[in-house]
Amino acid sequence: MQFAIPHAPRRVRFTQVPGAVGRLLRTLALGLLFMGVLGAGASFVGRFFLKESAFLARAREVEGLVSHVTLPPLEKRLEAEATLEVLYSVDEVQHSVSGVRTSAEYAEGLGHGAKVKLLVDPEQPDRPREERFARERSGAINLLPWGLGLGALGAVALFLRELRRTIRAELEPLRLGALVWLTPEGPLPETRKEIIFPATYFRQDVKHSVRVRARPGRSPVRNGEKVLAAVVPREPDWARVIDEDLARTLGWIR
Repeated sequence: MQFAIPHAPRRVRFTQVPGAVGRLLRTLALGLLFMGVLGAGASFVGRFFLKESAFLARAREVEGLVSHVTLPPLEKRLEAEATLEVLYSVDEVQHSVSGVRTSAEYAEGLGHGAKVKLLVDPEQPDRPREERFARERSGAINLLPWGLGLGALGAVALFLRELRRTIRAELEPLRLGALVWLTPEGPLPETRKEIIFPATYFRQDVKHSVRVRARPGRSPVRNGEKVLAAVVPREPDWARVIDEDLARTLGWIR
């Protein structure tokens, strides 16, 4: 076996690395699936925002009377919700509605016959909301578009980062990594799965310990008990085994 390994930086094309295109396609597929799930969630949140905005735009303030208050237990009232049963009139039609949500702190001060302001959509007069509680919630709802925008930017950035990381993980060790002869700490298992094993190597009379990744079902380039590997530049405690198929594809052995 004759070696012809060039010095770094070495010219290595992505398509020369066996399995790299498949791994990139899998990353793309997972990324697109992730983006699709986020898109579906954003669509749902967007519809909710539009619905809430439309309600606030149409709603009229109506005065109601409290007929019953349902409070949570005393020890659970901090930042909790209560419900009201209210009587009110819209266009001279009387309504009695229960389950109107409000804050427990506010509801503690309400009794039978207390007056409350309600927001009522004329198109759905039987679904009132307690005015203070609805206004407070609208402030958070108005932040939804900003949250969606930041979430979309974050998702795109994460997607591009994963693509870049996949490409760099395949090419950087081969282009820039230091090629060393590793001594595995034990015999390599006979398996067709990707394996990770501990090994050591000497460089400038200094012993280094690394974790090594070997592709499944490939014969590493050997020198007795040692195997050829590229040390990952950005992660010096990691190395990648150079197998014979890859070395021949790159023209490093003949």
